[in-house]
Amino acid sequence: MKITFIGATHEVTGSCYYLEAAGRKFLVDCGMEQGPNYYENKEIPVNPGELDFVLLTHAHMDHSGNLPAIYAKGFQGPIYATDATCHLCDIMLRDSAHIQMFEAEWRNRKARRQGKPDFVPAYTMEDAMGVLKNFVHCPYEKTITPADGIQVRFIDAGHLLGSASIEVKIREEETERTIVFSGDIGNKNQPLIRDPQYLHEADYVVMESTYGDRSHGERPDYVGSLAEVIQRTFDRGGNLVIPSFAVGRTQEMLYFIRQIKAEGRIHGHDNFKVYVDSPLANEATTIFAEHEYDCFDQEAMDLIKKGVNPLSFPGLRTSVTTEDSRAINGDEECKVIISASGMCDAGRIKHHLKHNLWGPQNTILFVGYQAIGTLGRTLLEGATEVKLFGEPVHVAAEICQMPGISGHADVNGLLDWANAFTPKPKRIFVTHGDDSVTEIFAKRLEEEFGFQTMAPFSGTVYDLAGNFCVYEAQGVKAQKAVTVKAAKAARAFEKLVSLGHRLMSVIKKNEGCANKDLEKFSREIQSLCDKWDRTDI
Repeated sequence: MKITFIGATHEVTGSCYYLEAAGRKFLVDCGMEQGPNYYENKEIPVNPGELDFVLLTHAHMDHSGNLPAIYAKGFQGPIYATDATCHLCDIMLRDSAHIQMFEAEWRNRKARRQGKPDFVPAYTMEDAMGVLKNFVHCPYEKTITPADGIQVRFIDAGHLLGSASIEVKIREEETERTIVFSGDIGNKNQPLIRDPQYLHEADYVVMESTYGDRSHGERPDYVGSLAEVIQRTFDRGGNLVIPSFAVGRTQEMLYFIRQIKAEGRIHGHDNFKVYVDSPLANEATTIFAEHEYDCFDQEAMDLIKKGVNPLSFPGLRTSVTTEDSRAINGDEECKVIISASGMCDAGRIKHHLKHNLWGPQNTILFVGYQAIGTLGRTLLEGATEVKLFGEPVHVAAEICQMPGISGHADVNGLLDWANAFTPKPKRIFVTHGDDSVTEIFAKRLEEEFGFQTMAPFSGTVYDLAGNFCVYEAQGVKAQKAVTVKAAKAARAFEKLVSLGHRLMSVIKKNEGCANKDLEKFSREIQSLCDKWDRTDI
């Protein structure tokens, strides 16, 4: 009964935990690393083809984004997640695969002109479509049994539509242990979705710490602030452009704008139009509407009971095709344009910036975190000129940011969540935070609240039955990336080895089959071996 910490250790992305329990091997989350990579992550200690199943906390790419990659390496098991997470992953993993394949195509055109080797994407659309078939829908609060001796329950984490903390109860002979994975714990009083729900009993807790060193402060008046920005922009005769994350933040903006329109807060521009120019955001908004009864909070449900759609209003326009998107900038009336990506590094937002940045009458409003090195961060830091599509664009528009919008609990929310456990767990493992933040938050839990804590690095192995650390890894600073050619060769060989392991598992499953079938299988393997047995190395 062991857990191995793989990702989101002393970092805020790449969530992944490997467990061996009750004779099974499984993961909780399988996320991509996004942004700067400070520490090396250990590989999953078994071939993906040996994994029995995956438990998924929510659909964000730093928790789900590597699922197609392990599918490509042989994983064939079920992925258990909430209904809404399954539906969001259906669009988000396909979108991720599309972006990676598009980027690979663009980079390879450039590489070929320069005589460089091809860039290989982490996975393809075929991999994404394949793994999506393995998702298993799980209602909140209902106990499921993915294997004998393992029971699982999903509890609303209040972070994103469908997000969950996961309670895992394990039984091995006479030993029983409960381990809770927090997932990303949501901020209280967010629009649309419910507040995070608390769990009260666990032997072990694996807990995020994204904002473990700071408070969000008083909750801002989001609707009032947004109305002020819209009013002054329209009074200047300008457009309001909002770079927004397609899933979550876009729906929150629609929720606020519906209220602004319903309350008549904009004067002189009563029937202003709002364009949502992101196919992914439009699909996500449809999914939000489909999950109103299992995910929406009381305020949103009160609107629905009155016959009001909290995500729709007069003047709302959605853009699907490229032609739809281009037509927006031909509309000379004052308008709001919501488009992805949220940090302005890709997608249709760049076209809207090209058309609006140079106009002093326009406003660019940021409603989410802007990472260092992104175009969004450059604009917020006061750039007077930026490059878009290879051309310099003068920045004359008003650049501003809505404060306080966060899908993550602050330090007070995290402490409330942890202190709901009574009695105290044997240990809390603090993960999913910046390097120093994990240590700060773990120390505070220990010194102020009496918890036993640990902030593990990737590769740390802990025995859950005996409550002791089998192996405590040290943080290994990330090295420079290997050359594209070497990475391509390594990835191709790694996939081949993975399939070899999968072949062994298939052979074992055929034990006891009819002799003639086994003979046929043997001949096919022999034929492959004869074809590929290398004598020139």
